[in-house]
Amino acid sequence: MINEEKVFEVQKNWGEGIVHIGSVFLEEGDYRAAAEQHINKFYNYADGPVLFKPTLAAERQFRLDFDGALSYFVGGNSEYPEDHGFAIKPWTDVKWENVGTNIDGDRALAMGNYYFTPHDGSDVVKVEYSFGYKLNSDGELRIILHGSHLPYPGA
Repeated sequence: MINEEKVFEVQKNWGEGIVHIGSVFLEEGDYRAAAEQHINKFYNYADGPVLFKPTLAAERQFRLDFDGALSYFVGGNSEYPEDHGFAIKPWTDVKWENVGTNIDGDRALAMGNYYFTPHDGSDVVKVEYSFGYKLNSDGELRIILHGSHLPYPGA
């Protein structure tokens, strides 16, 4: 059964996973393997389609497969030349601020802002998100929709 606490837990763990990928990168470890584990743990690619629209993608902004998501997180894929590795920026913290959560059976939607703290000490980056979750075949909550965008700068 899905409840708001489960959604918050997955969000918190997802953020910790992004920070972990960056830590592995800084330690000159296998950050690509860390990113693959992250995607396998949080996204539903193994059981079905995932609609992934990452924040800093303009040329190929929609990622419908595992390789597209991996490229966004760690870069290095010639099919996505604009990707520089969002997760290896790196970040030291990710905070979630849900504006609303909608739960319907084995699916949940959450929308709000999340805040990424850069490792280099620069300003926290505010990003808007809409995430969709589904219980997978093992009963684990997995991401099926990842939409994130920089806030509209105004006129």
